[in-house]
Amino acid sequence: MQTDLARLRREYSSQPLDTEHLLPDPVAQFEKWLEEAVKAGITEPNAMTLATVSESGRPSQRVVLLKGIENGQFVFYTNYQSGKGKELLQNPYCALNFFWAELERQVRIEGLAKRVSDEKASEYFRIRPRGAQIGAWASPQSAVIEKRELLEQRYRELEKKFEGREIPRPMQWGGYEVLPFLVEFWQGRPNRLHDRLLYIKDEQEWIIRRLAP
Repeated sequence: MQTDLARLRREYSSQPLDTEHLLPDPVAQFEKWLEEAVKAGITEPNAMTLATVSESGRPSQRVVLLKGIENGQFVFYTNYQSGKGKELLQNPYCALNFFWAELERQVRIEGLAKRVSDEKASEYFRIRPRGAQIGAWASPQSAVIEKRELLEQRYRELEKKFEGREIPRPMQWGGYEVLPFLVEFWQGRPNRLHDRLLYIKDEQEWIIRRLAP
């Protein structure tokens, strides 16, 4: 590798983050930061890293898109037969991470995932672009496939099958709601003395603690 990674660094210079700057509810605070990320023109501000753990204890992660915040829960959609779907079935505890480099901000979330209702999944599926709807039928997500041409052939067959018809939601496709029990807000600061403020759920109350960077 030509780049000397050990020497790659930048100085953070954002405004301080103190407890008086935070809303008492972390989900409301997250929505505030997300709105600021949208206004800042960040590409896909709703992109988040989702980490899950297998039955044997091996972690895995991937980037997915947040598609809603409802009743204090973070909502995303996927194929239930995918790797993440199988792992969440075995172990519903997961972690989410948002990183907005332009704002020198990061949000880390730990929570418990459960499937959304079939009605809610179908409602969201109906507003997806038609191409994405067909793609949900065509792709056996995370399964090994011999070559891409087979996937594209399957897509064309389904495109013809559903021509002129409303496309129903595949039963293996749906969503998850992640109920958080820990949320950390990170703000970059000079000299690597970053601000880290942590919300922890204590029964029905959120407690805020400052962490050392």
